[in-house]
Amino acid sequence: MDQRALKDRIRWGWNVAARVTGAMTDLYRPGGPSGPLASGNRVLRLTAAFQALRGTQLDTNRHGEPLWRGVFDAAYTKNGDYLVQPSGTWFIASQEGIANPLCVQTNRQINLFRPNAPVSVGTGAYGGFIAGDSTMLMESWPASVLGISGSGYPAIGLPADTSVSAWTILMPNWPGVSLQPGDMMSDDLGRVGRLISTELTHLGWRLTVRQASN
Repeated sequence: MDQRALKDRIRWGWNVAARVTGAMTDLYRPGGPSGPLASGNRVLRLTAAFQALRGTQLDTNRHGEPLWRGVFDAAYTKNGDYLVQPSGTWFIASQEGIANPLCVQTNRQINLFRPNAPVSVGTGAYGGFIAGDSTMLMESWPASVLGISGSGYPAIGLPADTSVSAWTILMPNWPGVSLQPGDMMSDDLGRVGRLISTELTHLGWRLTVRQASN
């Protein structure tokens, strides 16, 4: 049996397993940098289940672990697709080879935008941004947004320093959009942050964001 036929049989087996353990799922395929879950981007319905990345089939992920193994017929899906169930939303990070698709569970919906110009304040090297004076890069994207452990205080350690939240964000890539440190993020909770590092891999974007204010 060649590799292509083997892969088809394995995916057929995942489909059988999903019908037993999974739930009906809407598959969305982003059609642009805005609104990936718009109704026009829904391409089909399928049965899907999700298993903990580590452990046995009966295990669940621990707090702060957004990665899951997808159990569904991957013949109809591709990297970057969203799988939406009543219990949650995942995106497919990778479905290479014959391993189960690697999926990321999302918990927030975010916007990414680029300030058109910094706004200087006073005579020092301080600056801010105006939310309305910016270019939208990616709009209304479900993503995994998890807090980074640590004190959250600036490294310089001045007496008046206050704690600042920071997050790690995992999300799909959209071709033609290049995210850079200094770009901004906002989420559906009204939080705003500045990207301090951006890493694009075959699994999508991994961003580090520090909370900001406007």
